[in-house]
Amino acid sequence: MLRRHQQIRMQLHQLMDACLFAISFWLAYAVRTHPLVVAELGHAAPFEEFFWFYLILIPAAPMVLESQGFYNRPLLGPRRPVVWSLFKSCIYLTIGMVVVFYLFRIEPGRAVMIWFGFICFSLVMLKEELMRMVYRSEMAQTQYRRRIVLVATTDELRRLRQQVCKDQDPTVEIVAELDLNEAKSDQVATLLHEHSVNCVIVNARHTFFEKAEAVIKACEIEGVEAWLVADFFHTEISQPTFDDLSGRPIIVFRSAPGTSWQSMFKSVLDFFGALVGLMILSLIMIPVAIIIKLTSRGPILFCQQRAGLNGSPFKMYKFRTMVSNAEQLKAELATLNEMSGPVFKLTKDPRITPIGKWLRKWSVDEFPQLFNVLRGEMSLVGPRPLPVDEVRRFDDVAHRRRLSVKPGLTCLWQVSGRNQISDFREWVRLDLQYIDNWSLWLDFKIMLRTIPVVLMGRGAK
Repeated sequence: MLRRHQQIRMQLHQLMDACLFAISFWLAYAVRTHPLVVAELGHAAPFEEFFWFYLILIPAAPMVLESQGFYNRPLLGPRRPVVWSLFKSCIYLTIGMVVVFYLFRIEPGRAVMIWFGFICFSLVMLKEELMRMVYRSEMAQTQYRRRIVLVATTDELRRLRQQVCKDQDPTVEIVAELDLNEAKSDQVATLLHEHSVNCVIVNARHTFFEKAEAVIKACEIEGVEAWLVADFFHTEISQPTFDDLSGRPIIVFRSAPGTSWQSMFKSVLDFFGALVGLMILSLIMIPVAIIIKLTSRGPILFCQQRAGLNGSPFKMYKFRTMVSNAEQLKAELATLNEMSGPVFKLTKDPRITPIGKWLRKWSVDEFPQLFNVLRGEMSLVGPRPLPVDEVRRFDDVAHRRRLSVKPGLTCLWQVSGRNQISDFREWVRLDLQYIDNWSLWLDFKIMLRTIPVVLMGRGAK
């Protein structure tokens, strides 16, 4: 049904699942500290020492479940995909627990980790079975059943019926269908009375707006919800959402991630991540700044106007890795460009200083961009910012959609073999793939994939 209803239902399940995983950890520890188990395996550390682990487990559990498609399924669909996605999630979380405790040099006991996997799988599956019983119960049929009337033209009725039935929602029942060409207010009212209708879905092209308005007014008088299918304009990428402008209803067509709790949380993570990163990496950045100053003429930092959100220019900071007159020499090297399109890339760039090669190999030159993240001009994850003059030379306006989100320190392009990608269109494709599929989980995966890229020295050209 409505995405808003699905999101509320998913958030409710996520909250329950997070609580169940937290309970599972406590139960696993309780089993481990039972006197009979202690007699066999010996004493374990006090549970109070592991309270901090809940700060990781509670938000991580729903994210891992969502990444495995646990919530992207019909309400009463087959059990097999539910069991499989839950099983994989429990395995990943158990492995994650082992890694976290190993990194912090804490030993809660191997039995705790094994029992945690079994208990969390059992509790969540028990919850799923109980929810199935509830949704199939007579009470649910009475309380949650939505009786729907479809109103559309003859050609659209079949497609609308297929769309409503596609979700396999057991709480939805189509009680009647009405041809919009023949629909009258008294007919709509009669259907509302006879079937105790909860909702009327109206699908009208622009030529039938007057008839659709009559149906909606009939529902308005009866206090019944009316949903107007807003597919008057066919868009390939944009996702329409509804809002109001000073009390007037509007449809928003958006082809980039909009404002949401996830995007707000991303901004918070960017700020604190950059703050912590600067405090830690300052131990490296200060010596690097001194070395740059002593080994070559010119400023320590390279500052350049880059295209930010929606193309807005901002000053991006990097450690200088080239000679001071690198921009003047760029025109002479234009014929050696290895990247198609407006971007300039050269593997053995003669402008790079000896220390600059090392800085680029290990991506140390990118560290000052944490200041840009702290200022809100960049994000930790996002399409790499391009110089303003290169953006102006885009030969395809569709490439500008990569500017619809904040640029970032790392992105799909960087973790997908950037040194091997020589086609700018492939670069843009990866950026648009990131934008169209953005989530906090995707950001987390890209950051994890960035670590081996940096450690193995697969730096920028």
